[in-house]
Amino acid sequence: MGFFDRLQKPGHTALKQEKHTTRTERRKDATGPKKPAFIHPIHAKPHKAPVRSSAPKKSAVDNNSRDRNSPKMNSPAKERGRNSRKRASSTPQRQEWGSDDDLSDNDLYDPRKRARRNSTLEVDPNRCIGSRKAFSDEDGGKFDMVHAADIATLSNPKNYKPAFPNDPECAEVFLQYPSASQKEKYELVIPVQNDDFKTLDDIREVMETIISNYLPTDAAAALTNDSTGLLRRVKRAVDRLAGSEYIELINEWNDTLDRHRQDGTIERVIKEWKAINLKLLERILTQTYARTVSLRVNELRRYENGTDNVYGELLPSFLSSILKKDAKMKSDQVFVDLGSGVGNCVLQAALEVGCESWGCEVMEKACDLAELQQNEFAARCRLWGLSVGDIHLERGDFLKNEFIRNVLQRADIVLVNNQAFTPALNEDLINLFLDLKDGAKVVSLKSFVPMGQKSQSKNAGAIYNILDVVQKTYYSKCVSWTDAPGSYFISTKDSSRVKTFA
Repeated sequence: MGFFDRLQKPGHTALKQEKHTTRTERRKDATGPKKPAFIHPIHAKPHKAPVRSSAPKKSAVDNNSRDRNSPKMNSPAKERGRNSRKRASSTPQRQEWGSDDDLSDNDLYDPRKRARRNSTLEVDPNRCIGSRKAFSDEDGGKFDMVHAADIATLSNPKNYKPAFPNDPECAEVFLQYPSASQKEKYELVIPVQNDDFKTLDDIREVMETIISNYLPTDAAAALTNDSTGLLRRVKRAVDRLAGSEYIELINEWNDTLDRHRQDGTIERVIKEWKAINLKLLERILTQTYARTVSLRVNELRRYENGTDNVYGELLPSFLSSILKKDAKMKSDQVFVDLGSGVGNCVLQAALEVGCESWGCEVMEKACDLAELQQNEFAARCRLWGLSVGDIHLERGDFLKNEFIRNVLQRADIVLVNNQAFTPALNEDLINLFLDLKDGAKVVSLKSFVPMGQKSQSKNAGAIYNILDVVQKTYYSKCVSWTDAPGSYFISTKDSSRVKTFA
């Protein structure tokens, strides 16, 4: 379960989508296989050897490893337990995303498949993905950021304990990222509760992401060798609770990355990118969210049902598909999110596309968290050596905000998550869309055109006639409030539709 999913109330069900008479397109975003969660040796349960018996007991391991096609015999009590709903944890830490990337985790280091991953992407000639400042000595590479050690620390003994209890002097490490910027500080701790921040997992995932995106294939292959690769040796050190060895290996990683940066390898690889890979994008958004919003996520649950102030998010794989496939956005265009929440979509568009990105939110708590995210996001992008478009986050009612009304005249894509908006607000939004330029697209979860309505002389004066609507289908792991599929709508501003009946 991703962290956005945890924002919904237990037992929440998706709103049913009404049938629409506009033309439809169906698309399914493939989801790659998930890697099994890492279990620290301290938390690992001792393995019991199988004992032959005429009526063997079925352990959790046996059930998980059983062939899916084999018949299962369960008692009524077990059936009831299996079908019962589990309550979501209130402390989300990690984002688990759906993905439209067709590569599995085992394919990331295959040079042929890595090349194929980028071969179908449309090139934006104006997009400069790498950040010159991140690879320079400007300001000494020092800037404000939230280190992992600031959120996962032994100063909070109720939530964290030493990762290497047999080696108490091994308390912290500093991890190098692709850029010339400062290293990130980590305390070597593990969470008492499984849903809290996992330091060793975060370090491993950073290393894996860098290897699969920033290094040439021969260097990546050496680091991921099953016998001698650095990643394998790091895992062995964790398995043996060998703290001193673990720190030495992290230092070896830092030296390796420094060498690839200083000889220009990393910058050359970035220049070959046609776009930012979704896995890398998700890692940056995950780190930003975990160090800001996750710590205060309970504040987002305080909303009033039946009003427009209900919180929900489009997940990154869904928005990525909208930006790249539906809108085909370029870095010289403008993205606007009306009702931007904590700013996830605004940040993603600025990084993934490199465009000018705007958001407006009325809920004060969400605005506060969005500002925290914006600051940390800038630091994270610099760590990863990436440039982003200009980001603007506005507070207040987007119907009244003058900056938003002005930027809408230049907007190319307007995102409106109006799933829970009242009819009155949706009607007001249609009036706001009169300011859009022809060709601008509005992406929404509900259509602004009445069901079954067609442009005719008798309704020629209706404002919604300026919108040419296409209904599409999203599938699971696309939105935060439900796993169920649903519909979304692409409305294109076309003034000629009204002039026809003038």
